[in-house]
Amino acid sequence: MVRTSDLSSEDEKHLLEHDAAKLFMRCYEKRTGKKIRHIWHNQPRRPDTSCLLEDERLDLEIAHLYGSEEEARQILKQGITRNTQHKLEQQSSIIDLNERLVDALNSILLKKSEKQYDSERVWLVIRNAHPAWEKSCIAQNLKKVSVPLGHVFEQIWVVADFKGETGIVQLFPSKSP
Repeated sequence: MVRTSDLSSEDEKHLLEHDAAKLFMRCYEKRTGKKIRHIWHNQPRRPDTSCLLEDERLDLEIAHLYGSEEEARQILKQGITRNTQHKLEQQSSIIDLNERLVDALNSILLKKSEKQYDSERVWLVIRNAHPAWEKSCIAQNLKKVSVPLGHVFEQIWVVADFKGETGIVQLFPSKSP
């Protein structure tokens, strides 16, 4: 695997987006049985990546859920090692995890809802990178999350963990986890 410290910030961002899209596609296909294949990276004004969902183009806008800028730097710099996970869990215990999760998701949704895309069909995929937030925590807090009106996303999904091992949760339109 390429070490992100060896990449430019733009290359690192593209690598993270590409990886998140691949994880989402694998989880989505497993969950729904619908064929979703082949991704490519887009230029500005288009969502981050595109793929084919049952042979129809689908654009994916990718976001990462870290918790805070400091935590994001720790995760990106060190990766999710046991030591990093332990430090983040210690930091997280100071403030209510559920409250922080909802605030972080609302912040991403507000920021992304203000964007306009040159796309006919776009989904938002949020990849959870914070080890203290598990799939059950995300699913339990979805009703507290505010999806802004007027956003352009046909669907909004959360990849429940950084490696995609626990699957995905649909945020919009609302579905049962």
